[in-house]
Amino acid sequence: MKFSHISFLLCTLLLIARPPHANAQDGPQVDGNEVEFWTSGGHGTNGVTQHTSVWTAGFRYGWVLTDPIGPKFLRGRFEYAVDAVPVFVVFQPTGTAYGVAVDPFALIWNFDRHAKIVPFIDLDGGALFTNTKVPAGTSRINFTPSGALGVHYLAQKLTWTAELRFQHISNAGLNAINPGINTLQLRVGVGWFTHPHH
Repeated sequence: MKFSHISFLLCTLLLIARPPHANAQDGPQVDGNEVEFWTSGGHGTNGVTQHTSVWTAGFRYGWVLTDPIGPKFLRGRFEYAVDAVPVFVVFQPTGTAYGVAVDPFALIWNFDRHAKIVPFIDLDGGALFTNTKVPAGTSRINFTPSGALGVHYLAQKLTWTAELRFQHISNAGLNAINPGINTLQLRVGVGWFTHPHH
């Protein structure tokens, strides 16, 4: 199956991913970039879609835009990122839907680091395209606004990431029937931060 091949490729990339010779353990720096391979999974939380589950895998590329700003307890760096999601599987009671998604914007606030930990918040959104209607009887095109709370763990060379994500899947009125799916997901990733050359 096509999606199993993509999944295998992503898993392989997760295992062999190596950053360039940058000091990724320093975390996000202004004019630097974030590279991350990630996967997530979770369940629907509302109404008739509470028996729906999702599994996704993708790639993030981000741009750290600011030096640390803000009051001490909120001090951090602003990052803009995009996500490509070649694997988006929705397990519905009526059957499994396979799709791809793209999140053209992710707005991320990376708080100042504490030892090797960088907490962050993330607001993003995009579009999902599936081979069958999600939920059943609605639309093959949906929108996916989401928000997350997470942490980066800065290891010697790689950055490990874990986050709790709330994602809403809805056709935004493209179809007269639009129950929407609210999901709570755990997302984990591995990657690195690159830094500008001085």
